[in-house]
Amino acid sequence: MTTTPDSRIVASVKGVTKSFGGTTVVTDVSIDFRAGEVHVLAGENGAGKSTVTKLLSGIHQPDGGIITVDGHTGPFDVKSAREAGVAIVHQELLIAPNLTVADNLAMGREYRNAARGLDRKSTRERAREQLAYVGAGHIPIGARAEELSIAEHQLIEIARAVSMRPKVLILDEPTSALASQETDTLLRIVRELRDAGTAIIYITHRMEEIEAIADTVSVMRDGKLIETMPIAVATPDAIVQRMVGRQIDSLYTTDRPAAGEVVLSVRGLTDGAAIGPIDLDVRAGEVVGIGGLIGSGRSEFVRLIFGADTATAGTVTVDGKSWRATGPAAAMRAGIALLPESRKTQGLVLDQAISANVVLASLPGVSRVGFVSPSSVRKVAAAAKKQLNIRSSSLSQEVGTLSGGNQQKVLLAKWLQSKPRVLILDEPTRGVDVGAKSDIYQIINDCAKTGMAVLVISSELPELIGLSDRVHVMREGHLVAELDAEGLTEEAVMTHAFGLAGATNS
Repeated sequence: MTTTPDSRIVASVKGVTKSFGGTTVVTDVSIDFRAGEVHVLAGENGAGKSTVTKLLSGIHQPDGGIITVDGHTGPFDVKSAREAGVAIVHQELLIAPNLTVADNLAMGREYRNAARGLDRKSTRERAREQLAYVGAGHIPIGARAEELSIAEHQLIEIARAVSMRPKVLILDEPTSALASQETDTLLRIVRELRDAGTAIIYITHRMEEIEAIADTVSVMRDGKLIETMPIAVATPDAIVQRMVGRQIDSLYTTDRPAAGEVVLSVRGLTDGAAIGPIDLDVRAGEVVGIGGLIGSGRSEFVRLIFGADTATAGTVTVDGKSWRATGPAAAMRAGIALLPESRKTQGLVLDQAISANVVLASLPGVSRVGFVSPSSVRKVAAAAKKQLNIRSSSLSQEVGTLSGGNQQKVLLAKWLQSKPRVLILDEPTRGVDVGAKSDIYQIINDCAKTGMAVLVISSELPELIGLSDRVHVMREGHLVAELDAEGLTEEAVMTHAFGLAGATNS
């Protein structure tokens, strides 16, 4: 759809400013959002995009400026913004882990029977309809949310927001946990809502999504609006230059020497149920990718390697030394590091300082006679901050207050301090902006150049292909294909992921 100049303005921010603890995060921003338009907010993490959407949805109140939604002028709280027609899907998902899928979908809009009790039948029926609409009918409505994957949590959040039929729908990194098929379904829904007259505010770091659905792009940097552009002139190069204030010539660098001897060797690894048995080798200085659809078993496989889940059979060998994957502590002693797919719930202690997080996996190295040395911690953390370009006010800043990209760098620093021989990265740039992505890709390349064996899982196919020397494709708990870098394409990966080609490796 092409937005016309007289399209109705459904929501707007005019001269809004917002500060937290004396730090200004949004400065004099003015943007109009129109009916039947997908308006992308682009910018690095920390640029102020999410803060603008939280001001619109009533989560935060502006320090200055005017917010208007559907003819109503704020300030809004969450309830009044919802009543005005604003729905938001946060980057940080609001899922109650102890509730069922159906109850999560009905949260805040519970169905009641004549006696004012919960109408379970209506709740279940509506839940099935909501999930089917977003292509997630496979998710069991009676399952507790804590039993599901992050990707499934994302689909539940999207289904809940879309079911409100909002006038303004805000999607903050909605595909960060989704694979290709789920992303395509979401983009279809976005187009349908746009064509029905909904104003869509869409935050993403994926250029291919911007090109696919955006009508207008507003670029923010350091809390300020840099420029609002129609999609006709908002080329990827134009967006990136305005986002980062510099030219990024190439995201992927592969100036690595030829791979050496096998460092990681997996043989017959299985959980006795959904995963394996699997054989895999990764050589020194090599980056090996694992592709596949959500639910194919990628994360479960690497968790078996790391001992985070229990293997019933198989061996893991590092530099010729075999051991049973009995737990993370044993994996760490063997020289394996795993960056999990959720840095917030599985990798970092959010209310602790950067310095404390950096040394979590290497405490013996900063301890003296059993006691942690504060000066050693500061020295190690300062070196990591400089090496990985972690942007923060100080080493004592809580990790939870950092942008997604800087949180991911802290997580990388934590594991690199353990000096691993095998580095496993599960979705290494999820929710990370293009500037931080470039830094992380360089870190991965540098790790491989030192002789580390690197294993990468990514749902972003351009990333998977750009980083990897070769890619294994996973389907239904097994590695079904091994694709060399030469001639490697997104189509080839997806053909095997969907089972449309014969298996070439198991």
